[in-house]
Amino acid sequence: MPVKLTAPQASSLLPVRGVQLGFAEAHVRKPNRKDVLVMTLAEGSRVAGVFTLNQFCAAPVILCKDFLAQDFNKKQGIRALLINTGCANAGTGEDGLNRARQSCEALALQLNKSKLLNLQANQVLPFSTGVILEPLPVDKVIAGLPAAIENLKEDNWLNAAEAIMTTDIVAKGTSRRITLGGKQITITGISKGSGMIHPNMATMLGYIATDAAVSQGALESIIHYAVNKSFNCITVDGDTSTNDSLILIATNQAGNTEIIENCADFITLRDALTDVAIELAQAIVRDGEGATKFMTVSVEGGRDEVECRKVAYAIAHSPLIKTAFFASDPNLGRILAAIGYAGVDSLDVNALKLYLGDVLVAENGGRAVAYLEEQGSAVMKEPEILVRVDLARGNAECTVWTCDFSYDYVKINADYRS
Repeated sequence: MPVKLTAPQASSLLPVRGVQLGFAEAHVRKPNRKDVLVMTLAEGSRVAGVFTLNQFCAAPVILCKDFLAQDFNKKQGIRALLINTGCANAGTGEDGLNRARQSCEALALQLNKSKLLNLQANQVLPFSTGVILEPLPVDKVIAGLPAAIENLKEDNWLNAAEAIMTTDIVAKGTSRRITLGGKQITITGISKGSGMIHPNMATMLGYIATDAAVSQGALESIIHYAVNKSFNCITVDGDTSTNDSLILIATNQAGNTEIIENCADFITLRDALTDVAIELAQAIVRDGEGATKFMTVSVEGGRDEVECRKVAYAIAHSPLIKTAFFASDPNLGRILAAIGYAGVDSLDVNALKLYLGDVLVAENGGRAVAYLEEQGSAVMKEPEILVRVDLARGNAECTVWTCDFSYDYVKINADYRS
Protein backbone atom coordinates (compact mmCIF):
# COMPACT_ATOMS: atom_id res chain seq x y z
CA MET A 1 0.00 0.00 0.00
CA PRO A 2 1.17 3.60 -0.54
CA VAL A 3 3.18 5.07 2.32
CA LYS A 4 0.99 7.59 4.16
CA LEU A 5 -0.79 8.54 0.94
CA THR A 6 -4.48 8.50 0.12
CA ALA A 7 -6.32 9.66 -2.97
CA PRO A 8 -7.52 13.28 -2.82
CA GLN A 9 -11.19 14.11 -2.43
CA ALA A 10 -12.80 15.51 -5.57
CA SER A 11 -13.76 18.67 -3.68
CA SER A 12 -10.14 19.30 -2.66
CA LEU A 13 -9.00 19.62 -6.28
CA LEU A 14 -10.01 23.16 -7.14
CA PRO A 15 -11.25 24.14 -10.61
CA VAL A 16 -8.87 26.34 -12.56
CA ARG A 17 -10.61 28.94 -14.68
CA GLY A 18 -9.85 28.28 -18.33
CA VAL A 19 -9.18 24.53 -18.01
CA GLN A 20 -11.79 21.88 -18.76
CA LEU A 21 -11.21 18.16 -18.43
CA GLY A 22 -13.08 15.16 -19.83
CA PHE A 23 -12.37 11.44 -19.72
CA ALA A 24 -13.45 8.23 -21.41
CA GLU A 25 -13.19 4.47 -21.01
CA ALA A 26 -11.80 3.63 -24.43
CA HIS A 27 -10.49 0.11 -23.64
CA VAL A 28 -7.02 1.05 -24.88
CA ARG A 29 -5.55 -1.92 -23.03
CA LYS A 30 -8.03 -3.09 -20.41
CA PRO A 31 -11.81 -2.71 -20.13
CA ASN A 32 -13.70 -0.73 -17.53
CA ARG A 33 -11.04 1.81 -16.70
CA LYS A 34 -10.61 5.48 -17.48
CA ASP A 35 -7.83 5.61 -20.05
CA VAL A 36 -8.34 8.67 -22.26
CA LEU A 37 -8.20 12.24 -20.99
CA VAL A 38 -8.88 15.48 -22.88
CA MET A 39 -7.95 18.89 -21.49
CA THR A 40 -8.99 22.11 -23.22
CA LEU A 41 -7.40 25.48 -22.52
CA ALA A 42 -8.88 28.96 -22.82
CA GLU A 43 -7.66 31.27 -25.54
CA GLY A 44 -4.64 33.21 -24.33
CA SER A 45 -3.31 30.36 -22.20
CA ARG A 46 0.44 29.81 -22.08
CA VAL A 47 2.08 26.40 -21.83
CA ALA A 48 5.58 25.25 -20.92
CA GLY A 49 6.93 21.72 -20.76
CA VAL A 50 9.92 19.63 -19.75
CA PHE A 51 10.44 16.10 -20.99
CA THR A 52 12.39 12.90 -20.44
CA LEU A 53 16.06 12.90 -21.45
CA ASN A 54 15.83 9.27 -22.54
CA GLN A 55 17.14 9.36 -26.12
CA PHE A 56 14.66 6.64 -27.08
CA CYS A 57 11.84 9.04 -26.33
CA ALA A 58 8.31 8.19 -27.37
CA ALA A 59 6.44 9.52 -30.40
CA PRO A 60 4.19 11.85 -28.33
CA VAL A 61 7.23 13.38 -26.64
CA ILE A 62 8.75 14.13 -30.04
CA LEU A 63 5.53 15.77 -31.22
CA CYS A 64 5.04 17.77 -28.00
CA LYS A 65 8.52 19.24 -28.26
CA ASP A 66 7.97 20.02 -31.94
CA PHE A 67 4.57 21.66 -31.42
CA LEU A 68 5.75 23.77 -28.48
CA ALA A 69 8.69 25.06 -30.53
CA GLN A 70 6.63 26.07 -33.58
CA ASP A 71 6.34 29.81 -34.27
CA PHE A 72 2.62 29.33 -34.93
CA ASN A 73 2.02 28.08 -31.42
CA LYS A 74 4.19 30.78 -29.89
CA LYS A 75 1.60 33.19 -31.32
CA GLN A 76 -1.65 31.19 -31.32
CA GLY A 77 -0.99 28.96 -28.32
CA ILE A 78 -1.63 25.36 -27.33
CA ARG A 79 -5.37 24.80 -26.85
CA ALA A 80 -5.77 21.13 -25.91
CA LEU A 81 -4.01 18.12 -24.43
CA LEU A 82 -4.78 14.47 -25.19
CA ILE A 83 -3.54 11.70 -22.87
CA ASN A 84 -3.95 7.95 -23.12
CA THR A 85 -2.86 5.17 -20.81
CA GLY A 86 -2.31 1.52 -21.63
CA CYS A 87 0.12 2.05 -24.51
CA ALA A 88 3.24 4.20 -24.41
CA ASN A 89 3.57 4.56 -28.21
CA ALA A 90 7.34 4.32 -27.66
CA GLY A 91 9.76 2.31 -29.75
CA THR A 92 7.26 2.55 -32.59
CA GLY A 93 9.21 4.53 -35.20
CA GLU A 94 7.53 6.56 -37.93
CA ASP A 95 4.31 4.59 -37.54
CA GLY A 96 4.10 5.76 -33.93
CA LEU A 97 4.51 9.38 -34.99
CA ASN A 98 1.77 8.98 -37.58
CA ARG A 99 -0.60 7.45 -35.02
CA ALA A 100 0.09 10.25 -32.54
CA ARG A 101 -0.57 12.84 -35.27
CA GLN A 102 -3.82 11.06 -36.17
CA SER A 103 -5.02 11.32 -32.59
CA CYS A 104 -4.25 15.07 -32.53
CA GLU A 105 -6.01 15.58 -35.85
CA ALA A 106 -9.07 13.66 -34.64
CA LEU A 107 -9.36 15.67 -31.44
CA ALA A 108 -8.96 18.98 -33.26
CA LEU A 109 -11.62 17.94 -35.79
CA GLN A 110 -14.12 16.91 -33.12
CA LEU A 111 -13.56 20.01 -30.99
CA ASN A 112 -14.04 22.18 -34.08
CA LYS A 113 -17.22 20.32 -35.06
CA SER A 114 -18.62 20.72 -31.57
CA LYS A 115 -17.82 24.46 -31.79
CA LEU A 116 -16.05 24.27 -28.41
CA LEU A 117 -12.77 25.45 -29.90
CA ASN A 118 -11.34 26.53 -33.23
CA LEU A 119 -7.89 25.00 -33.49
CA GLN A 120 -5.43 23.13 -35.65
CA ALA A 121 -3.98 19.69 -34.95
CA ASN A 122 -0.60 21.13 -33.94
CA GLN A 123 -2.34 23.02 -31.12
CA VAL A 124 -3.02 19.65 -29.45
CA LEU A 125 -0.27 18.13 -27.30
CA PRO A 126 -0.37 14.29 -27.19
CA PHE A 127 0.82 12.15 -24.26
CA SER A 128 0.90 8.39 -23.80
CA THR A 129 1.88 6.04 -21.00
CA GLY A 130 1.89 2.28 -20.67
CA VAL A 131 3.60 -0.61 -22.43
CA ILE A 132 6.58 0.19 -24.68
CA LEU A 133 7.19 -1.34 -28.14
CA GLU A 134 3.53 -1.80 -28.98
CA PRO A 135 1.54 0.17 -31.60
CA LEU A 136 -0.91 2.76 -30.30
CA PRO A 137 -4.49 1.53 -30.90
CA VAL A 138 -5.38 4.91 -32.31
CA ASP A 139 -8.84 3.76 -33.41
CA LYS A 140 -9.74 3.07 -29.77
CA VAL A 141 -8.37 6.43 -28.66
CA ILE A 142 -10.35 8.24 -31.36
CA ALA A 143 -13.50 6.25 -30.52
CA GLY A 144 -13.22 7.49 -26.94
CA LEU A 145 -13.01 11.17 -27.85
CA PRO A 146 -16.78 11.92 -28.11
CA ALA A 147 -17.37 10.70 -24.55
CA ALA A 148 -14.39 12.66 -23.26
CA ILE A 149 -15.57 15.82 -25.00
CA GLU A 150 -19.13 15.28 -23.76
CA ASN A 151 -18.09 15.41 -20.09
CA LEU A 152 -15.62 18.32 -20.34
CA LYS A 153 -15.90 20.47 -17.22
CA GLU A 154 -13.72 22.51 -14.86
CA ASP A 155 -14.28 20.36 -11.75
CA ASN A 156 -13.16 17.06 -13.29
CA TRP A 157 -9.66 16.99 -11.81
CA LEU A 158 -10.06 13.80 -9.76
CA ASN A 159 -11.43 11.89 -12.75
CA ALA A 160 -8.51 13.29 -14.75
CA ALA A 161 -6.03 12.07 -12.14
CA GLU A 162 -7.59 8.60 -12.30
CA ALA A 163 -7.58 8.59 -16.10
CA ILE A 164 -3.78 8.90 -16.31
CA MET A 165 -2.95 6.09 -13.85
CA THR A 166 -1.11 2.93 -14.88
CA THR A 167 0.38 0.85 -12.03
CA ASP A 168 -0.46 3.61 -9.55
CA ILE A 169 -2.56 2.46 -6.62
CA VAL A 170 -4.06 5.87 -5.84
CA ALA A 171 -4.72 9.02 -7.85
CA LYS A 172 -2.40 11.95 -7.18
CA GLY A 173 -3.48 15.57 -7.07
CA THR A 174 -3.33 18.74 -5.00
CA SER A 175 -4.42 22.38 -5.06
CA ARG A 176 -3.43 25.75 -3.62
CA ARG A 177 -4.95 29.23 -3.45
CA ILE A 178 -2.82 32.34 -3.10
CA THR A 179 -3.41 36.07 -3.54
CA LEU A 180 -1.38 38.12 -6.00
CA GLY A 181 -2.02 41.82 -6.52
CA GLY A 182 -5.36 41.56 -4.75
CA LYS A 183 -6.54 38.71 -7.03
CA GLN A 184 -7.21 35.15 -5.92
CA ILE A 185 -5.03 32.68 -7.82
CA THR A 186 -5.81 28.96 -8.07
CA ILE A 187 -3.24 26.23 -8.70
CA THR A 188 -4.17 22.58 -9.27
CA GLY A 189 -1.95 19.72 -10.36
CA ILE A 190 -2.15 15.99 -11.01
CA SER A 191 0.52 13.41 -11.71
CA LYS A 192 0.96 9.72 -12.36
CA GLY A 193 3.92 7.50 -11.68
CA SER A 194 4.80 4.47 -9.62
CA GLY A 195 7.58 2.54 -11.34
CA MET A 196 10.25 3.39 -13.91
CA ILE A 197 10.89 6.49 -11.82
CA HIS A 198 14.19 8.36 -12.05
CA PRO A 199 14.79 11.99 -12.94
CA ASN A 200 16.14 13.50 -16.17
CA MET A 201 13.59 15.14 -16.47
CA ALA A 202 11.54 12.94 -14.22
CA THR A 203 9.79 9.79 -15.22
CA MET A 204 6.12 10.51 -14.84
CA LEU A 205 3.27 12.47 -16.35
CA GLY A 206 2.34 15.68 -14.59
CA TYR A 207 0.01 18.56 -15.36
CA ILE A 208 -0.10 21.72 -13.25
CA ALA A 209 -2.41 24.60 -14.10
CA THR A 210 -2.95 28.08 -12.71
CA ASP A 211 -5.39 30.78 -13.73
CA ALA A 212 -2.76 33.48 -13.19
CA ALA A 213 -1.58 35.71 -16.01
CA VAL A 214 2.08 34.79 -16.54
CA SER A 215 4.49 35.75 -19.32
CA GLN A 216 5.98 32.91 -21.36
CA GLY A 217 9.46 33.74 -20.10
CA ALA A 218 8.36 33.64 -16.48
CA LEU A 219 6.50 30.36 -17.05
CA GLU A 220 9.59 28.74 -18.56
CA SER A 221 11.71 29.96 -15.65
CA ILE A 222 9.21 28.64 -13.10
CA ILE A 223 8.89 25.16 -14.60
CA HIS A 224 12.65 24.62 -14.72
CA TYR A 225 13.07 25.87 -11.15
CA ALA A 226 10.18 23.74 -9.90
CA VAL A 227 11.22 20.53 -11.64
CA ASN A 228 14.75 20.74 -10.21
CA LYS A 229 13.29 21.05 -6.71
CA SER A 230 10.75 18.26 -7.13
CA PHE A 231 10.60 15.70 -9.93
CA ASN A 232 14.36 15.82 -10.43
CA CYS A 233 14.73 14.82 -6.76
CA ILE A 234 12.87 11.50 -6.82
CA THR A 235 13.75 7.94 -7.70
CA VAL A 236 11.96 4.64 -7.27
CA ASP A 237 14.07 2.25 -9.31
CA GLY A 238 16.61 4.29 -11.25
CA ASP A 239 14.97 3.67 -14.64
CA THR A 240 14.41 6.74 -16.81
CA SER A 241 11.30 6.19 -18.92
CA THR A 242 10.72 7.02 -22.57
CA ASN A 243 7.53 9.05 -22.29
CA ASP A 244 7.49 11.31 -19.35
CA SER A 245 6.54 14.92 -19.32
CA LEU A 246 5.63 17.78 -17.02
CA ILE A 247 3.35 20.50 -18.38
CA LEU A 248 2.74 23.87 -16.73
CA ILE A 249 -0.29 25.87 -17.86
CA ALA A 250 -1.22 29.48 -17.12
CA THR A 251 -4.68 30.42 -18.43
CA ASN A 252 -4.65 34.21 -17.87
CA GLN A 253 -8.14 34.12 -16.33
CA ALA A 254 -7.52 35.48 -12.81
CA GLY A 255 -7.38 39.16 -13.74
CA ASN A 256 -3.99 39.82 -12.16
CA THR A 257 -1.31 41.98 -13.74
CA GLU A 258 0.84 39.71 -15.89
CA ILE A 259 3.68 38.21 -13.91
CA ILE A 260 7.10 38.57 -15.46
CA GLU A 261 10.45 37.49 -14.13
CA ASN A 262 11.78 39.60 -11.27
CA CYS A 263 8.45 41.33 -10.59
CA ALA A 264 7.20 41.51 -7.01
CA ASP A 265 4.84 38.52 -7.32
CA PHE A 266 7.11 36.25 -9.35
CA ILE A 267 8.77 34.54 -6.36
CA THR A 268 5.43 34.05 -4.59
CA LEU A 269 3.91 32.29 -7.60
CA ARG A 270 7.08 30.32 -8.34
CA ASP A 271 7.27 29.01 -4.78
CA ALA A 272 3.57 28.07 -4.68
CA LEU A 273 3.87 26.16 -7.96
CA THR A 274 7.04 24.50 -6.68
CA ASP A 275 5.24 23.39 -3.50
CA VAL A 276 2.58 21.74 -5.67
CA ALA A 277 5.27 20.03 -7.77
CA ILE A 278 7.05 18.76 -4.63
CA GLU A 279 3.84 17.31 -3.21
CA LEU A 280 3.06 15.56 -6.50
CA ALA A 281 6.62 14.25 -6.81
CA GLN A 282 6.65 12.89 -3.27
CA ALA A 283 3.28 11.25 -3.90
CA ILE A 284 4.85 9.28 -6.75
CA VAL A 285 7.52 7.93 -4.41
CA ARG A 286 4.98 7.17 -1.67
CA ASP A 287 3.06 5.16 -4.28
CA GLY A 288 6.21 3.53 -5.64
CA GLU A 289 5.60 0.00 -6.87
CA GLY A 290 5.52 -2.22 -3.79
CA ALA A 291 6.77 0.56 -1.50
CA THR A 292 6.48 0.17 2.27
CA LYS A 293 8.92 2.91 3.34
CA PHE A 294 9.34 6.54 2.26
CA MET A 295 12.96 7.62 2.58
CA THR A 296 14.43 11.11 2.56
CA VAL A 297 18.13 11.19 1.70
CA SER A 298 19.71 14.48 2.74
CA VAL A 299 23.32 15.24 1.87
CA GLU A 300 24.96 18.37 3.25
CA GLY A 301 28.44 19.79 3.59
CA GLY A 302 29.37 19.30 -0.05
CA ARG A 303 31.57 21.54 -2.17
CA ASP A 304 28.75 21.91 -4.69
CA GLU A 305 25.27 20.55 -5.34
CA VAL A 306 26.55 18.20 -8.05
CA GLU A 307 28.59 16.11 -5.65
CA CYS A 308 25.78 16.15 -3.08
CA ARG A 309 23.45 14.71 -5.72
CA LYS A 310 26.00 12.03 -6.63
CA VAL A 311 26.04 10.81 -3.04
CA ALA A 312 22.28 11.10 -2.57
CA TYR A 313 21.50 9.11 -5.70
CA ALA A 314 24.14 6.48 -4.99
CA ILE A 315 22.27 5.80 -1.75
CA ALA A 316 18.77 6.14 -3.19
CA HIS A 317 19.43 3.89 -6.21
CA SER A 318 21.16 1.03 -4.42
CA PRO A 319 19.06 -2.17 -4.45
CA LEU A 320 21.11 -3.42 -1.50
CA ILE A 321 20.19 -0.38 0.58
CA LYS A 322 16.56 -0.36 -0.53
CA THR A 323 16.05 -4.05 0.28
CA ALA A 324 17.70 -3.58 3.67
CA PHE A 325 15.23 -0.81 4.47
CA PHE A 326 12.34 -3.05 3.44
CA ALA A 327 13.57 -5.69 5.91
CA SER A 328 14.38 -3.08 8.61
CA ASP A 329 17.85 -4.61 8.63
CA PRO A 330 20.44 -2.07 9.87
CA ASN A 331 23.12 -3.34 7.48
CA LEU A 332 24.30 0.26 7.19
CA GLY A 333 27.73 -0.52 5.82
CA ARG A 334 25.89 -0.62 2.49
CA ILE A 335 25.30 3.12 2.81
CA LEU A 336 28.99 3.77 3.45
CA ALA A 337 29.85 1.68 0.39
CA ALA A 338 27.45 3.73 -1.74
CA ILE A 339 28.96 6.99 -0.52
CA GLY A 340 32.37 5.63 -1.39
CA TYR A 341 31.50 4.73 -4.98
CA ALA A 342 29.42 7.85 -5.67
CA GLY A 343 32.28 9.46 -7.58
CA VAL A 344 33.19 12.35 -5.28
CA ASP A 345 36.81 13.29 -5.87
CA SER A 346 39.20 13.43 -2.88
CA LEU A 347 36.49 12.51 -0.40
CA ASP A 348 37.80 12.40 3.18
CA VAL A 349 35.90 9.42 4.57
CA ASN A 350 37.28 10.13 8.05
CA ALA A 351 35.63 13.55 8.13
CA LEU A 352 32.10 12.65 7.03
CA LYS A 353 29.25 11.63 9.32
CA LEU A 354 26.26 9.37 8.64
CA TYR A 355 22.99 9.67 10.53
CA LEU A 356 19.89 7.50 10.49
CA GLY A 357 17.17 9.77 11.77
CA ASP A 358 18.77 11.45 14.78
CA VAL A 359 21.10 8.53 15.41
CA LEU A 360 24.80 9.01 14.59
CA VAL A 361 25.82 5.80 12.83
CA ALA A 362 29.30 6.45 11.46
CA GLU A 363 32.15 8.93 11.97
CA ASN A 364 35.95 8.93 11.85
CA GLY A 365 35.85 6.38 9.03
CA GLY A 366 33.80 3.74 10.87
CA ARG A 367 31.01 2.90 13.28
CA ALA A 368 30.25 5.64 15.81
CA VAL A 369 31.36 4.57 19.27
CA ALA A 370 27.95 5.14 20.85
CA TYR A 371 25.93 3.53 18.03
CA LEU A 372 23.91 0.42 18.84
CA GLU A 373 22.34 -1.74 16.15
CA GLU A 374 19.05 -1.68 18.07
CA GLN A 375 18.91 2.07 17.42
CA GLY A 376 19.26 1.60 13.70
CA SER A 377 16.65 -1.16 13.63
CA ALA A 378 14.15 1.00 15.51
CA VAL A 379 14.51 3.86 13.02
CA MET A 380 14.21 1.53 10.05
CA LYS A 381 10.90 0.09 11.25
CA GLU A 382 9.24 3.50 10.81
CA PRO A 383 7.31 4.15 7.56
CA GLU A 384 9.20 7.41 7.00
CA ILE A 385 12.96 7.48 7.41
CA LEU A 386 15.64 10.16 7.15
CA VAL A 387 19.15 9.28 5.98
CA ARG A 388 21.51 12.21 6.48
CA VAL A 389 25.10 12.49 5.32
CA ASP A 390 27.43 15.35 6.27
CA LEU A 391 30.39 15.40 3.86
CA ALA A 392 32.12 18.09 5.93
CA ARG A 393 33.79 19.77 2.95
CA GLY A 394 31.60 22.77 2.06
CA ASN A 395 28.19 24.42 2.31
CA ALA A 396 26.25 22.79 -0.54
CA GLU A 397 23.33 20.44 0.07
CA CYS A 398 20.54 18.53 -1.65
CA THR A 399 17.61 16.28 -0.77
CA VAL A 400 16.34 13.25 -2.69
CA TRP A 401 13.25 11.14 -1.99
CA THR A 402 13.04 7.41 -2.61
CA CYS A 403 11.37 4.24 -1.33
CA ASP A 404 12.33 0.71 -0.42
CA PHE A 405 12.28 -2.40 -2.63
CA SER A 406 9.82 -5.09 -1.55
CA TYR A 407 8.79 -8.46 -2.95
CA ASP A 408 5.81 -6.73 -4.55
CA TYR A 409 8.05 -4.58 -6.78
CA VAL A 410 9.19 -7.74 -8.54
CA LYS A 411 5.67 -9.17 -8.69
CA ILE A 412 4.18 -5.98 -10.17
CA ASN A 413 6.81 -5.72 -12.88
CA ALA A 414 6.82 -9.43 -13.63
CA ASP A 415 3.06 -9.28 -14.23
CA TYR A 416 2.89 -5.84 -15.85
CA ARG A 417 1.88 -7.04 -19.34
CA SER A 418 -0.46 -9.76 -18.06
